[in-house]
Amino acid sequence: MNVHEFQAKSLFAQFGVPVPRGREVKTPQEAETWAAELNSPVFVVKAQIHAGGRGKAGGVKIEEGANIAKELYLSILVDRDTGWPTFIASTEGGMEIEVVAEKTPEKIIKEAIDPAVGFQGHNGRNVAFALGLQNIEPAVLNPFVQMLGNLYRLFMEKHAALVEINPLIITKEKTLVALDGKVSFDDNGLFKHEDVQKMRDLNEEDPLEIEAGENNLNYIKLDGNIGCMVNGAGLAMATMDVIKMAGSEPANFLDVGGGATKETVAAGFRILLKDPNVKGIFINIFGGIVRCGKRRKRL
Repeated sequence: MNVHEFQAKSLFAQFGVPVPRGREVKTPQEAETWAAELNSPVFVVKAQIHAGGRGKAGGVKIEEGANIAKELYLSILVDRDTGWPTFIASTEGGMEIEVVAEKTPEKIIKEAIDPAVGFQGHNGRNVAFALGLQNIEPAVLNPFVQMLGNLYRLFMEKHAALVEINPLIITKEKTLVALDGKVSFDDNGLFKHEDVQKMRDLNEEDPLEIEAGENNLNYIKLDGNIGCMVNGAGLAMATMDVIKMAGSEPANFLDVGGGATKETVAAGFRILLKDPNVKGIFINIFGGIVRCGKRRKRL
């Protein structure tokens, strides 16, 4: 589950990560009132949508401006190879990290955190020195290390899948500020966090995925034209591979589960047929798990 930037920043503030003063506003009048309260020579209005590149699209709620001296990139996620939470950092803040990784991979810094031990000071110092903060601005070294520890607590305690700051700025006043923020959560851990659940914005989610969730179906919409319905995540992945090997593209991932009933299967069909891109449907049900026989009424 993704949240808006202003929601991500509210979480940052709860965990001691410095952010600009900001507020969600929904009308021009609210924006004018908050801008007056900020009493700042510079303020920024940001469109709140679950998408990147808002600046390029002309969408960059209101918050105070900042005297930027240096922009950095910082995030934490689980490394799929090691299974450990890993900090990703770069001196190329403000840029899309995928572009940096493709064009200048040597500027990507990684620091894995042993979950059995947790974040330690040396982890933060490793990242700080790899970024060259001792040369850029020594005054922010210790606050930077402390901030990484706070981000690690946010990541672990809230069952996040991604915590990203881009850019993390060093101001001319020699302070750190998370100028932009993105947080994604593991859906499987949401039941533990009622406060996070309240941040969900259904208007930003695919209607078919919402309907699938209401019917206890594991569904992810894709860009292909062959709808597929399978029971079991592994079999679903293999089925999608078969579709691609046959020269087509899967329109979705849909796992109805091992305990699927006629009601859940019917719901799955309804969802597949609502996708205008679907030109054909591939059903791959393992009958040893899901009962496929027709039930007969006893006379």
